[in-house]
Amino acid sequence: MFNMTKTVILMAAITALFVYLGGMLGGPEGMMLAFLMAVGMNFFSYWNSDKMVLKMFGARQVDEQSFPAYFNMIQELSQKAELPMPKVYLIEEDAPNAFATGRNPENAAVAATTGILKILNQQELRAVMGHELAHVKNRDILLSTIAATMAGAISSLANFAMFAGNRNRQEGHASGLILALLAPFAASLIQMTISRAREYEADRVGAEISGDPIALASALKKIESSLKGISFDRVQTHPAVAQMMIMNPLSSAGLQSLFSTHPATQERVNKLVQMSQTGTYPS
Repeated sequence: MFNMTKTVILMAAITALFVYLGGMLGGPEGMMLAFLMAVGMNFFSYWNSDKMVLKMFGARQVDEQSFPAYFNMIQELSQKAELPMPKVYLIEEDAPNAFATGRNPENAAVAATTGILKILNQQELRAVMGHELAHVKNRDILLSTIAATMAGAISSLANFAMFAGNRNRQEGHASGLILALLAPFAASLIQMTISRAREYEADRVGAEISGDPIALASALKKIESSLKGISFDRVQTHPAVAQMMIMNPLSSAGLQSLFSTHPATQERVNKLVQMSQTGTYPS
């Protein structure tokens, strides 16, 4: 079972930090204003995020007539996972990747690029789509929305902090400027921490759904190798969506790897191999 306890503790700690910093900078009024603005923006995103993302990628919905093998695979895996049948999309893109979206299992969609269909065999593709359905089963989209709300609230607080810092500079109040620099980093840290935990759990549950952890491990290695030579332009333009993918298509070399939204591929592969050998996914 997904380690929700750690996530709840993390979000509670971030909330407490946000409340404290907001009160320090602007009192209760300043904190509530920034928070309510973020909630409003993310409320809109919650109800429309799937449509926005699918449109951004130019995804087209497919059915049993247009792509029978791909569609029937999702149908079989959904039944095995005891999930409602999601909408199925295909993205004309050479970069191999896949993602799930939607606010709950009843309003879910899964999408794969044409590139991933080309490089993976049937067992590997089945394992990848099992991973994406695991995100649906785990209701990760709701967790993402909570994280995005907090990240948005912190960003709003950063804007307020910059204003407060500029206004109070003559009085020597540097706290606003310091927070303005640290807040975006904190927002990224929230998303990174939650996304990494989600990917491990989706690997585990996805391997159970497909029944083939080795196929998922093989798929991850193929995707990582192929992404090194292909640019995913639409993700480069909208980097915030990278966390949705089964593998981050953005470069994470050097120091950037410390702040990647995904675990290292080899770590994921090692856990899946151990799962295939022992029947238990390592913690």
